[in-house]
Amino acid sequence: LDQYETRSLLVCFLHIVKTISEDSLLAYWNKMSSQELLDYLTILEVCLHQFRYMGRRYIVRTREGSGSRYSTAERRSQTMPVIRSRAGAMQARLQQIGHVDSSFTLNHNFGTDEADVSHQSLLEGNLATEVCLTVLDTVSYFIQHFKNQLLEDDGHNPLMKKVFDILLLLTNGQSETAMKHAFASLRAFITKFQATFFKGRDSICATFCYEILKGCTSKLSSTRSEASALLYLLMRNNFEYTKKRSFLRTHLQIIIAVSRLIADVVLTGDSRFQDSLSIINNFANSDRAMKTTAFPGEVKELTKRIRTVLMATAQMKEHEKDPEMLVDLQYSLAKSYASTPDLRKTWLGSMAKIHLKNGDLSEAVMCYVHVTALVAEYLYKKKLFPKGCAAFKAITPNIEEEAAMKEDAGMQDVHDTEDVLVELLEKCADGLWNAERYELMAVIYKFIIPIYEKRREFEKLAFIYNTLNEAYKKIIHVLHTGRRLLGTFFRVAFYGQSFFEEEDGKEYIYKEPKLTRLPEISERLLKLYGDKFGAENVKIIQDSNKVIAKNLDQKFAYIQVTFVNPYFDEKELPERKTPFERNHNITRFVFETPYTQSGKKQGGIEEQCKRRTILTTTHSFPYVKKRIAVMHEHQVELKPIDVAIDEMNDRTTELRKLCTSNGLDMIQLQLKLQGCVSVQVNAGPLAYARAFLDDNKSSKLPTKKVKRLKEIFREFVSACSLALDLNEKLIKEDQVEYHEGLKANFKDMVKELSEITHEQILTDDDMVKSQLRSSLHVFSAISGTARGPSAFPSTL
Repeated sequence: LDQYETRSLLVCFLHIVKTISEDSLLAYWNKMSSQELLDYLTILEVCLHQFRYMGRRYIVRTREGSGSRYSTAERRSQTMPVIRSRAGAMQARLQQIGHVDSSFTLNHNFGTDEADVSHQSLLEGNLATEVCLTVLDTVSYFIQHFKNQLLEDDGHNPLMKKVFDILLLLTNGQSETAMKHAFASLRAFITKFQATFFKGRDSICATFCYEILKGCTSKLSSTRSEASALLYLLMRNNFEYTKKRSFLRTHLQIIIAVSRLIADVVLTGDSRFQDSLSIINNFANSDRAMKTTAFPGEVKELTKRIRTVLMATAQMKEHEKDPEMLVDLQYSLAKSYASTPDLRKTWLGSMAKIHLKNGDLSEAVMCYVHVTALVAEYLYKKKLFPKGCAAFKAITPNIEEEAAMKEDAGMQDVHDTEDVLVELLEKCADGLWNAERYELMAVIYKFIIPIYEKRREFEKLAFIYNTLNEAYKKIIHVLHTGRRLLGTFFRVAFYGQSFFEEEDGKEYIYKEPKLTRLPEISERLLKLYGDKFGAENVKIIQDSNKVIAKNLDQKFAYIQVTFVNPYFDEKELPERKTPFERNHNITRFVFETPYTQSGKKQGGIEEQCKRRTILTTTHSFPYVKKRIAVMHEHQVELKPIDVAIDEMNDRTTELRKLCTSNGLDMIQLQLKLQGCVSVQVNAGPLAYARAFLDDNKSSKLPTKKVKRLKEIFREFVSACSLALDLNEKLIKEDQVEYHEGLKANFKDMVKELSEITHEQILTDDDMVKSQLRSSLHVFSAISGTARGPSAFPSTL
């Protein structure tokens, strides 16, 4: 059927529904199965979408834009949303019809002049109203005679869900006449089905609050008044349902709905919504039956709390183009609701959306992990799950903040189940895969596997084990190729009280995607704050020196950006063997600033100093935020001999790493070797030996440090020997001469080192060890076998 035929059939259906006697209609319903009743109600729902009035402007635009009744592209986005999966082909067909363009009427031959447009607008408006009223009458009659079926499982069943969806649809985007009757029907619906709203699961109440609050922001004053009155009635009924103790469920669901609306940028706290809050307050104050109860005070407290949440909206609007600040504001709201899990989950979910939008996948999945831990903690306290949020420490130590859940009012209306937890855990697993943090997927699946085993869901178990198999293959692949970048880190500091206000003087560690370079983040921040404060007022501080704020010009906003590396001490480093372990759950970062006693940045080897700055953050990366505040700073001053020890240690480590890597990179190995065995006077390792190990100079330096430098040189020479042996065994014929040059330079370097230190730097025993190690690594390079340093025999 084409669009015209479909709509014509729906008109015929509505005509029959409207004119058939109530007894005949009831008899027809009584013969239907539950699925057939759902199909019948779905057709009514489709009618509302198909005959929805789109307005005069849309009618003109459609005609002028296409001149055809088959223009659907613009209209489709405003028609029926995707209907959730239902049984049977009938539902699939109804869903398809619901998505078809609805910009048709029974009159397709009208022109574009004013009179024709006015006539067409009147025709479509009247038709939409008639359809709404017909559907409303039918649904009201259905509710009257199927109350028992609708109340099954306290109203939490598919039939009730469908009726409820239709009634809510009647309050959104319909004519004032139709909505007036729809609001009246909903008032009766609340009174008739109180258990559905106030007992058991809160899904119906939550959806109701969300949709009716949208009505409180309507441009039509009549709709705002109706929506406010309906919301007040919901609170009042909830209060009476609890025997005048409180309306806790409605209170919490309204706050959650307001938070969601703000996060979805539907609600902005404008004057229209403020008017609606005033209407609700006036209802409470003038309700004589409630004056002697605590109800008016609770309503006032609720509206006050809503206004508090709305205050954050203005700040969010101000920082909507600043992803870090926007997430920080939402995080502060999430943190303030630590004892109200549903509200905290709302804001964490909103943060995840922002991260996904910006491509920050690790931060998005951490939001999901925190939400999941909240649910697990709730189930654990209710003895419905064996593990609480502490079990998630294997993923992130930040999870401890979810243990703040308190047994207060905010917990009384939580109805999380094992199914909710499983759904969230699966979401976490998907998020970890997308963020390339494959190592953590097994931790998540350890929670799910026992549940599926208990339920004997073998297909899902097979899928999990297959996914884990693929995850471990991914780990092996990235370890072999090194082609996984989990983020780059920068220290960012802000200066300028008149611009940054409370952010003035604060330092953060920013986590940027993949391989972000220093100029890239500097340019991004310069543009971001330039748009906010004016490009002429923002300056980037290029160096990493300590900034003295009082010396800065207060007319400018200053941003200091410094590249930093994760930092691990000698005890921690052996435990973090893989690149993933060195990029996950990290709280300390380091950067170095070169200086000399004369005040210059760079100087000769004998005067070059370094200042090593170690920063500690309040939380571990990755976190629910992509920037974390620095809470502690520690500086270590390195004297020239310390710089020499540090530089030589780094060279030795890098060379060994190249020699022991799974996929030996010959080009990198040769470049590194060339730099290491250089015998130039003022460059290379020999320059450090001449400066600090010569008898005339070493006698003036601390004995321990001189001894340590000698030890490092022995290790360095041993690493060079290993690298040369590897190179000799793997090079081709055309590189033999190049290798001989490297070898000659190496011998000259060893000879001069021995003369400077008066010791034999490379012994025959060292040569044997080097050759055996190189043989093992040649075997690894040829066979592709993974061998690390731990593969060497301990006797060597």
